[in-house]
Amino acid sequence: MASWFRRSRPRVEAPTLTPRDTAAAALRVDLGELAPASDVFLGHCAALHLVFIEQLTTAMSNAPRVADKDALARVSGVVLTRYLALAAEIERHQLDKSDIMQPHLDGVEEFERRTQGGEWYEQVASAHVTIGFLTDFWMRLAAGLPGELRGRVTTALSSGDLEGPVHRILERAIAANPKLSSRLALWCRRLVGDTMLQARSALVLRDDPARTESQIEPVFTELIAEHTRRMDRLGLTA
Repeated sequence: MASWFRRSRPRVEAPTLTPRDTAAAALRVDLGELAPASDVFLGHCAALHLVFIEQLTTAMSNAPRVADKDALARVSGVVLTRYLALAAEIERHQLDKSDIMQPHLDGVEEFERRTQGGEWYEQVASAHVTIGFLTDFWMRLAAGLPGELRGRVTTALSSGDLEGPVHRILERAIAANPKLSSRLALWCRRLVGDTMLQARSALVLRDDPARTESQIEPVFTELIAEHTRRMDRLGLTA
């Protein structure tokens, strides 16, 4: 088996993010140096996609309209396709799915519990925010994977349309009941902190906190800018 599957790096705590000029959002930052070993990447990302499927299934089961159930089923199908592509990479490298996914399962399930939402509109908004933010993050983190694997993972994570159908569900709901706008805006703001922590848990942090933070901070500034644009398209304040 390729030697890069056996890499290990120490984890240390890094300080929390500090505000940064929004001009930094235009930067495209390479997270490759902070990426975990490829087996850890695949195990964590695959486990997270299983949780995404559970999240979408819950929202689908609670949807009030057939059209909404159909849209969420299609989105869940996209996530399943991405998961199966990650699982295929695990099998390609003769790794055991349980061995490399199980260590991440408790963390991602706790993340799902904290971001699930109390009622249907919050559940759909949670899927919109967390899946969108974390897909953006894992696409950037894939820069640290070896060449061919990097290409296949990037292709898998960019396949299908996740944002459009969920955006249209929320857009229609807000148009029908404008009072939802302020409630969902508040809920989506609450989601960002937990989602950022979930993303940071995937990074291999350095012994030099200042250098580490100098790499992480612009990435999260950029991710938050993408989140803000996602909220702006719904007329919500991020």
